[in-house]
Amino acid sequence: MAVKKYKPTTPSRRFMSVVSREDITRKPAEPSLLTPLKRHSGRNAHGRITVRHRGGQVRRKYRVVDFKRAKDQVPAKVAAIEYDPNRSANIALLQYVDGSKSYILAPVGLKVGDTVVSGEGADIKPGNALPIRNIPLGTMVHNIEMIPGKGGQIARAAGNAAQLMAKEGAMAQLRLPSGEIRFLSMDCKATIGQVGNIDHENVSIGKAGRKRHMGFRPAVRGVVMNPNDHPHGGGEGKSPIGMPTPVTPWGKPTLGYKTRKHKNKSDKYIVKRRNVK
Repeated sequence: MAVKKYKPTTPSRRFMSVVSREDITRKPAEPSLLTPLKRHSGRNAHGRITVRHRGGQVRRKYRVVDFKRAKDQVPAKVAAIEYDPNRSANIALLQYVDGSKSYILAPVGLKVGDTVVSGEGADIKPGNALPIRNIPLGTMVHNIEMIPGKGGQIARAAGNAAQLMAKEGAMAQLRLPSGEIRFLSMDCKATIGQVGNIDHENVSIGKAGRKRHMGFRPAVRGVVMNPNDHPHGGGEGKSPIGMPTPVTPWGKPTLGYKTRKHKNKSDKYIVKRRNVK
């Protein structure tokens, strides 16, 4: 896939780009794998806004993606490659020999007509899912489980992949897309290959309206607010924030201030922290 640009027929078109959809082979989604997706616009169960600057996105339905790949030793044929509005990666529609259908993340190199399978005896080729213990060192994988049987949680975005670095006893070392190296159980499943739609990161939104369609509302700077709305607000004309460090609207330090209260239970499995950007 490649990034497609348009002639600048309008000011917003001048910088706008999209990913060409030549790999997409089917437009309508599989009806049996669609579920309603309620829009919450950043509000919690009490109706209060807990995440600001959200709302107004285009209506869409959720595609039920199989992250567990629990249907072992049952071959499936790739029936179509589809666009998924809920994620950056494309999805592949699988037709199993027993008649059932499911969606998976479409890796690089997977084409319509290919056969994929899940389980210990699967070949090392894109789209096949198998336990980490059966994957050779150096292999690039995605959709990796953190807990066996829970379903893939790591490396699911477009263009992402992790590399299997080492195996030690019951644990394996993987280098994640962030640069972090961590231990995972050898029983965790992973899918071979890199997530497709690699050019997603090169897309330029181009106009504010396109961002609104994605569900993002405008974010106003604190320095242009009134003092009752933000600690940075107030003053005559353009004025500095007037405090040692920038703060959130609720007065907590920001820009690097750590807000994590408890250590994650899985922190002990981190061998090397992610690369400092």
